[in-house]
Amino acid sequence: MSALLCSGGALALGGCAGMAESATRPDISALANNPTLYVATTRKPVNGGRASPYFGPERSSTLSLARARLTPPDSGRFSFAAVGLSDWKLDGIEPVPGQIRDVLSFTSGGADVLIYVHGFRNTFEESALDAARLSDSIRFRGETLVFSWPSKAGFFDYAYDRESAVWSRDAFERVLASLMSNPTTGRVHVVAHSMGTMLALEGLRQLYSRYGDNAASRIGAVVFASPDIDRDVFESSVQRIGALAQKITVITAINDRALALSARVAGGVTRVGAAEKDALERLGVRVVDASGLGWGIINHDLFLSNAEVRRVIRRSVDSGGMAG
Repeated sequence: MSALLCSGGALALGGCAGMAESATRPDISALANNPTLYVATTRKPVNGGRASPYFGPERSSTLSLARARLTPPDSGRFSFAAVGLSDWKLDGIEPVPGQIRDVLSFTSGGADVLIYVHGFRNTFEESALDAARLSDSIRFRGETLVFSWPSKAGFFDYAYDRESAVWSRDAFERVLASLMSNPTTGRVHVVAHSMGTMLALEGLRQLYSRYGDNAASRIGAVVFASPDIDRDVFESSVQRIGALAQKITVITAINDRALALSARVAGGVTRVGAAEKDALERLGVRVVDASGLGWGIINHDLFLSNAEVRRVIRRSVDSGGMAG
Protein backbone atom coordinates (compact mmCIF):
# COMPACT_ATOMS: atom_id res chain seq x y z
CA MET A 1 0.00 0.00 0.00
CA SER A 2 1.21 3.51 -0.77
CA ALA A 3 1.67 5.41 2.47
CA LEU A 4 1.16 8.69 0.59
CA LEU A 5 -2.16 7.64 -0.88
CA CYS A 6 -3.25 6.15 2.41
CA SER A 7 -2.58 9.36 4.34
CA GLY A 8 -4.36 11.46 1.71
CA GLY A 9 -7.37 9.17 1.70
CA ALA A 10 -7.55 9.16 5.47
CA LEU A 11 -7.81 12.95 5.47
CA ALA A 12 -11.14 12.73 3.69
CA LEU A 13 -12.45 9.47 5.09
CA GLY A 14 -11.45 9.65 8.73
CA GLY A 15 -9.30 6.54 8.80
CA CYS A 16 -6.49 4.77 6.94
CA ALA A 17 -7.90 2.49 4.28
CA GLY A 18 -6.47 0.38 1.51
CA MET A 19 -5.60 1.96 -1.79
CA ALA A 20 -8.33 0.15 -3.70
CA GLU A 21 -10.92 1.09 -1.11
CA SER A 22 -9.87 4.75 -1.11
CA ALA A 23 -10.04 4.91 -4.89
CA THR A 24 -13.66 3.75 -4.86
CA ARG A 25 -14.91 6.09 -2.14
CA PRO A 26 -17.01 8.85 -3.71
CA ASP A 27 -16.09 11.61 -1.28
CA ILE A 28 -12.33 11.96 -1.55
CA SER A 29 -10.50 14.68 -3.44
CA ALA A 30 -8.44 13.91 -6.53
CA LEU A 31 -5.56 15.78 -4.91
CA ALA A 32 -5.53 13.43 -1.93
CA ASN A 33 -5.12 10.43 -4.24
CA ASN A 34 -2.62 12.14 -6.54
CA PRO A 35 -0.92 15.00 -4.63
CA THR A 36 0.25 16.96 -7.67
CA LEU A 37 -0.66 20.62 -7.99
CA TYR A 38 -0.24 22.47 -11.28
CA VAL A 39 1.27 25.95 -11.29
CA ALA A 40 1.00 28.99 -13.56
CA THR A 41 2.85 32.01 -12.21
CA THR A 42 4.03 35.49 -13.15
CA ARG A 43 6.64 35.37 -10.38
CA LYS A 44 10.33 35.31 -11.23
CA PRO A 45 12.13 32.01 -10.44
CA VAL A 46 14.70 32.14 -7.64
CA ASN A 47 17.55 29.94 -6.39
CA GLY A 48 18.26 28.67 -9.88
CA GLY A 49 14.94 26.85 -9.85
CA ARG A 50 16.18 24.11 -7.56
CA ALA A 51 15.11 25.06 -4.04
CA SER A 52 12.03 26.21 -2.17
CA PRO A 53 10.35 28.65 -2.49
CA TYR A 54 11.39 28.41 -6.18
CA PHE A 55 9.32 31.47 -7.14
CA GLY A 56 9.89 34.75 -5.36
CA PRO A 57 8.14 38.14 -5.08
CA GLU A 58 9.60 39.74 -8.21
CA ARG A 59 7.70 40.07 -11.48
CA SER A 60 8.67 37.97 -14.48
CA SER A 61 8.17 39.00 -18.09
CA THR A 62 7.19 35.43 -18.96
CA LEU A 63 4.60 33.06 -17.55
CA SER A 64 6.20 30.08 -15.80
CA LEU A 65 4.55 26.65 -15.68
CA ALA A 66 5.32 23.90 -13.19
CA ARG A 67 4.10 20.93 -11.21
CA ALA A 68 4.26 20.99 -7.43
CA ARG A 69 4.78 17.75 -5.51
CA LEU A 70 2.85 17.70 -2.25
CA THR A 71 2.48 15.53 0.82
CA PRO A 72 -1.06 15.37 2.25
CA PRO A 73 -1.63 15.62 6.00
CA ASP A 74 -0.92 12.47 7.97
CA SER A 75 -4.31 11.31 9.15
CA GLY A 76 -3.34 7.94 10.46
CA ARG A 77 -4.43 6.53 13.76
CA PHE A 78 -1.81 8.42 15.80
CA SER A 79 -1.63 11.61 13.72
CA PHE A 80 -2.20 15.17 14.96
CA ALA A 81 -4.58 16.09 12.11
CA ALA A 82 -7.64 15.93 14.34
CA VAL A 83 -6.34 18.81 16.46
CA GLY A 84 -5.09 20.88 13.55
CA LEU A 85 -1.38 20.13 13.95
CA SER A 86 -0.95 18.32 10.63
CA ASP A 87 -1.04 20.01 7.25
CA TRP A 88 -0.16 19.82 3.58
CA LYS A 89 3.53 20.15 2.70
CA LEU A 90 5.23 21.36 -0.46
CA ASP A 91 7.97 18.86 -1.33
CA GLY A 92 9.31 20.21 -4.60
CA ILE A 93 8.72 21.94 -7.91
CA GLU A 94 9.18 20.47 -11.37
CA PRO A 95 9.33 23.07 -14.19
CA VAL A 96 7.25 22.39 -17.28
CA PRO A 97 9.03 23.75 -20.36
CA GLY A 98 7.15 25.07 -23.35
CA GLN A 99 3.79 26.74 -23.68
CA ILE A 100 0.60 26.62 -21.62
CA ARG A 101 -0.71 23.71 -23.69
CA ASP A 102 2.19 21.56 -22.42
CA VAL A 103 1.00 21.69 -18.82
CA LEU A 104 -2.60 21.38 -19.89
CA SER A 105 -2.08 17.83 -21.12
CA PHE A 106 -3.08 16.76 -17.60
CA THR A 107 -6.73 17.45 -18.40
CA SER A 108 -7.26 14.41 -20.63
CA GLY A 109 -10.58 12.68 -20.17
CA GLY A 110 -12.69 15.81 -19.79
CA ALA A 111 -11.71 16.52 -16.18
CA ASP A 112 -12.82 19.82 -14.68
CA VAL A 113 -10.11 22.24 -13.56
CA LEU A 114 -10.10 24.34 -10.40
CA ILE A 115 -7.97 27.50 -10.53
CA TYR A 116 -7.12 29.16 -7.23
CA VAL A 117 -5.95 32.80 -7.23
CA HIS A 118 -4.44 33.96 -3.94
CA GLY A 119 -4.73 37.33 -2.27
CA PHE A 120 -2.57 40.02 -0.67
CA ARG A 121 0.58 39.14 1.28
CA ASN A 122 1.14 35.58 0.07
CA THR A 123 4.40 33.83 -0.69
CA PHE A 124 4.46 31.29 -3.51
CA GLU A 125 4.53 28.43 -1.02
CA GLU A 126 1.56 29.83 0.90
CA SER A 127 -0.47 30.22 -2.29
CA ALA A 128 0.30 26.66 -3.37
CA LEU A 129 -0.62 25.18 -0.01
CA ASP A 130 -3.84 27.21 0.21
CA ALA A 131 -4.79 25.86 -3.22
CA ALA A 132 -4.25 22.32 -1.93
CA ARG A 133 -6.21 22.96 1.27
CA LEU A 134 -9.12 24.44 -0.67
CA SER A 135 -9.26 21.70 -3.30
CA ASP A 136 -9.06 18.92 -0.74
CA SER A 137 -11.55 20.48 1.68
CA ILE A 138 -14.24 20.78 -1.02
CA ARG A 139 -13.42 17.25 -2.27
CA PHE A 140 -12.73 18.50 -5.79
CA ARG A 141 -12.58 15.59 -8.23
CA GLY A 142 -10.75 17.27 -11.12
CA GLU A 143 -7.30 18.82 -11.47
CA THR A 144 -6.16 21.80 -9.43
CA LEU A 145 -4.03 24.71 -10.64
CA VAL A 146 -2.75 27.65 -8.62
CA PHE A 147 -2.27 30.95 -10.40
CA SER A 148 0.38 32.71 -8.30
CA TRP A 149 1.10 36.37 -8.95
CA PRO A 150 4.00 38.42 -7.49
CA SER A 151 3.41 39.41 -3.88
CA LYS A 152 6.06 40.75 -1.52
CA ALA A 153 4.13 39.17 1.36
CA GLY A 154 4.61 42.17 3.64
CA PHE A 155 2.12 44.27 5.61
CA PHE A 156 3.46 47.49 4.06
CA ASP A 157 3.60 46.29 0.45
CA TYR A 158 -0.07 46.76 -0.40
CA ALA A 159 0.60 49.07 -3.34
CA TYR A 160 3.19 46.72 -4.89
CA ASP A 161 0.89 43.74 -4.50
CA ARG A 162 -2.08 45.57 -5.96
CA GLU A 163 -0.14 46.67 -9.04
CA SER A 164 1.30 43.16 -9.44
CA ALA A 165 -2.20 41.70 -9.41
CA VAL A 166 -3.42 44.09 -12.10
CA TRP A 167 -0.23 43.53 -14.11
CA SER A 168 -0.88 39.76 -14.12
CA ARG A 169 -4.36 39.92 -15.63
CA ASP A 170 -3.23 39.30 -19.21
CA ALA A 171 -1.36 36.16 -18.19
CA PHE A 172 -4.38 34.94 -16.26
CA GLU A 173 -6.60 35.50 -19.28
CA ARG A 174 -4.18 33.44 -21.40
CA VAL A 175 -4.42 30.58 -18.94
CA LEU A 176 -8.22 30.71 -19.01
CA ALA A 177 -8.32 30.93 -22.81
CA SER A 178 -5.95 27.98 -23.18
CA LEU A 179 -8.03 25.83 -20.86
CA MET A 180 -11.23 26.79 -22.68
CA SER A 181 -9.76 25.96 -26.08
CA ASN A 182 -8.51 22.55 -24.94
CA PRO A 183 -11.13 20.00 -26.13
CA THR A 184 -10.11 17.55 -23.38
CA THR A 185 -10.82 20.02 -20.58
CA GLY A 186 -14.15 20.06 -18.76
CA ARG A 187 -15.45 23.14 -17.01
CA VAL A 188 -13.03 25.68 -15.58
CA HIS A 189 -13.82 26.83 -12.03
CA VAL A 190 -12.21 29.89 -10.46
CA VAL A 191 -11.89 30.60 -6.74
CA ALA A 192 -10.15 33.89 -5.98
CA HIS A 193 -9.41 35.37 -2.57
CA SER A 194 -9.05 38.96 -1.42
CA MET A 195 -6.90 41.03 -3.81
CA GLY A 196 -6.80 38.10 -6.22
CA THR A 197 -10.48 38.73 -7.02
CA MET A 198 -9.51 41.95 -8.79
CA LEU A 199 -7.09 40.03 -11.00
CA ALA A 200 -9.62 37.27 -11.68
CA LEU A 201 -12.44 39.68 -12.51
CA GLU A 202 -10.24 41.65 -14.88
CA GLY A 203 -9.17 38.43 -16.60
CA LEU A 204 -12.79 37.32 -16.97
CA ARG A 205 -13.77 40.72 -18.35
CA GLN A 206 -11.05 40.47 -21.00
CA LEU A 207 -12.11 36.89 -21.73
CA TYR A 208 -15.70 37.98 -22.29
CA SER A 209 -14.56 40.83 -24.53
CA ARG A 210 -12.87 38.23 -26.75
CA TYR A 211 -15.33 35.31 -26.68
CA GLY A 212 -18.64 36.82 -25.61
CA ASP A 213 -21.27 34.56 -24.04
CA ASN A 214 -19.50 31.49 -25.46
CA ALA A 215 -17.08 31.86 -22.52
CA ALA A 216 -19.90 31.10 -20.10
CA SER A 217 -20.35 27.61 -21.53
CA ARG A 218 -16.81 26.62 -20.51
CA ILE A 219 -16.51 28.56 -17.26
CA GLY A 220 -18.08 26.85 -14.27
CA ALA A 221 -18.25 28.37 -10.81
CA VAL A 222 -16.62 31.72 -10.09
CA VAL A 223 -16.24 32.29 -6.35
CA PHE A 224 -14.93 35.57 -4.98
CA ALA A 225 -14.01 35.04 -1.32
CA SER A 226 -13.64 38.24 0.73
CA PRO A 227 -13.04 40.30 -2.42
CA ASP A 228 -10.71 43.25 -1.91
CA ILE A 229 -12.01 45.34 -4.78
CA ASP A 230 -13.67 48.74 -5.02
CA ARG A 231 -17.44 48.34 -5.14
CA ASP A 232 -17.81 50.79 -8.04
CA VAL A 233 -15.11 49.00 -10.04
CA PHE A 234 -16.80 45.67 -9.32
CA GLU A 235 -20.18 46.94 -10.49
CA SER A 236 -18.71 48.34 -13.70
CA SER A 237 -16.89 45.10 -14.51
CA VAL A 238 -19.85 42.83 -13.70
CA GLN A 239 -21.99 44.81 -16.14
CA ARG A 240 -19.48 44.01 -18.88
CA ILE A 241 -19.20 40.23 -18.59
CA GLY A 242 -22.65 39.19 -19.75
CA ALA A 243 -23.66 35.63 -18.82
CA LEU A 244 -20.46 35.15 -16.82
CA ALA A 245 -21.95 37.35 -14.10
CA GLN A 246 -24.54 34.63 -13.44
CA LYS A 247 -21.72 32.26 -12.46
CA ILE A 248 -20.39 34.51 -9.67
CA THR A 249 -20.81 33.79 -5.97
CA VAL A 250 -19.48 36.45 -3.59
CA ILE A 251 -18.62 35.54 0.00
CA THR A 252 -18.82 38.59 2.24
CA ALA A 253 -18.45 39.48 5.91
CA ILE A 254 -19.19 42.99 7.15
CA ASN A 255 -16.92 42.26 10.14
CA ASP A 256 -13.89 41.49 7.93
CA ARG A 257 -11.25 43.65 9.63
CA ALA A 258 -8.67 43.14 6.93
CA LEU A 259 -11.02 44.70 4.39
CA ALA A 260 -11.83 47.52 6.82
CA LEU A 261 -8.14 48.39 6.81
CA SER A 262 -7.99 48.05 3.03
CA ALA A 263 -10.89 50.48 2.71
CA ARG A 264 -8.96 53.07 4.73
CA VAL A 265 -5.92 52.60 2.50
CA ALA A 266 -8.18 53.05 -0.54
CA GLY A 267 -9.58 56.36 0.68
CA GLY A 268 -12.59 55.06 2.57
CA VAL A 269 -14.24 53.22 -0.33
CA THR A 270 -16.08 50.08 0.81
CA ARG A 271 -14.60 46.83 -0.43
CA VAL A 272 -16.95 44.32 -2.04
CA GLY A 273 -16.14 41.66 0.56
CA ALA A 274 -17.48 43.91 3.32
CA ALA A 275 -20.44 45.37 1.41
CA GLU A 276 -24.10 44.89 2.28
CA LYS A 277 -25.64 41.80 0.72
CA ASP A 278 -28.64 43.56 -0.84
CA ALA A 279 -26.47 46.08 -2.68
CA LEU A 280 -24.45 43.32 -4.35
CA GLU A 281 -27.42 41.10 -5.19
CA ARG A 282 -28.89 43.93 -7.23
CA LEU A 283 -25.98 43.38 -9.64
CA GLY A 284 -27.23 39.87 -10.43
CA VAL A 285 -24.58 37.91 -8.53
CA ARG A 286 -25.15 35.44 -5.70
CA VAL A 287 -24.04 36.62 -2.29
CA VAL A 288 -23.33 34.59 0.84
CA ASP A 289 -23.11 36.73 3.97
CA ALA A 290 -20.69 34.92 6.29
CA SER A 291 -20.62 37.68 8.92
CA GLY A 292 -22.05 35.39 11.58
CA LEU A 293 -19.83 32.42 10.77
CA GLY A 294 -16.39 33.70 11.74
CA TRP A 295 -15.10 33.31 15.25
CA GLY A 296 -11.67 34.87 14.73
CA ILE A 297 -10.47 38.44 15.03
CA ILE A 298 -9.85 39.10 11.32
CA ASN A 299 -12.52 36.99 9.52
CA HIS A 300 -10.73 37.28 6.17
CA ASP A 301 -10.00 33.61 5.40
CA LEU A 302 -13.39 32.04 6.03
CA PHE A 303 -13.21 30.21 2.69
CA LEU A 304 -10.53 28.02 4.30
CA SER A 305 -11.33 28.15 8.01
CA ASN A 306 -15.12 27.77 8.07
CA ALA A 307 -16.82 24.49 7.14
CA GLU A 308 -20.10 26.10 6.10
CA VAL A 309 -18.36 28.50 3.71
CA ARG A 310 -16.45 25.57 2.20
CA ARG A 311 -19.77 23.78 1.67
CA VAL A 312 -21.05 26.84 -0.19
CA ILE A 313 -18.02 26.70 -2.48
CA ARG A 314 -18.44 22.98 -3.04
CA ARG A 315 -22.11 23.36 -3.98
CA SER A 316 -21.26 26.13 -6.40
CA VAL A 317 -18.50 24.08 -8.06
CA ASP A 318 -20.65 20.92 -8.20
CA SER A 319 -23.44 22.85 -9.94
CA GLY A 320 -21.10 24.60 -12.39
CA GLY A 321 -21.82 27.98 -10.83
CA MET A 322 -25.57 27.80 -11.40
CA ALA A 323 -26.75 26.95 -7.87
CA GLY A 324 -29.59 29.05 -6.55
